[in-house]
Amino acid sequence: MKSIAVILSGCGVFDGSEIHESVLTMLALSQNNAEVHYFSPNELQPTVINHITGEEKPEKRNMMEESSRISRGKISPLSEAKAENFDAVIIPGGFGAAKNLCNFATKGSDCEINKDLLRFVQAIHQQNKPLGLMCIAPVMLPKMLNAPVKLTIGNDEETARAIEKMGGIHIDCPVDDIVVDEKYRVVTTPAYMLAQSIAQAQVGIEKLVKKVLEMA
Repeated sequence: MKSIAVILSGCGVFDGSEIHESVLTMLALSQNNAEVHYFSPNELQPTVINHITGEEKPEKRNMMEESSRISRGKISPLSEAKAENFDAVIIPGGFGAAKNLCNFATKGSDCEINKDLLRFVQAIHQQNKPLGLMCIAPVMLPKMLNAPVKLTIGNDEETARAIEKMGGIHIDCPVDDIVVDEKYRVVTTPAYMLAQSIAQAQVGIEKLVKKVLEMA
């Protein structure tokens, strides 16, 4: 049984992990008999968004507490994640990836990566274990791996330019497919960067999970 670390960044598309992407990832991992462990930064979110109005709310929420809503309470601080305990890492998207796991949402190509995420992912990479990222999360890859990794966020030109500026190689990709970088052992899919429904998102996410497990 493969042991997979899933990194969450809160609960909700606008200020945390995209819930559909997270649950589809969990379902695909379960269907493929993988053991899943959940991690999140034990830190406050920089913003909290009302998901009905899209407006920012003047309150504070902890990323790990919010993420635990998705993982049904089973979650650990990202600072405690050890690469030797896992065969691969998967990171769902949502604005939490661009706001909480890094600050791409505000800094663009000058973004910085959460220090615990950077440490963990680099250790996983050094041990030649695969990474799977979806939606907007792949924007972090060039800085996390410090390499010209091939990846996709779909076909958004502005985001693709930022990825290229950071040293990544963006590949346009339809919603139902994946981009695989065999050299750097990375799998990415557009998910809700392009998906118009949960059924559309499911196809690419299932392909990503199967490929990551195959590489692990």
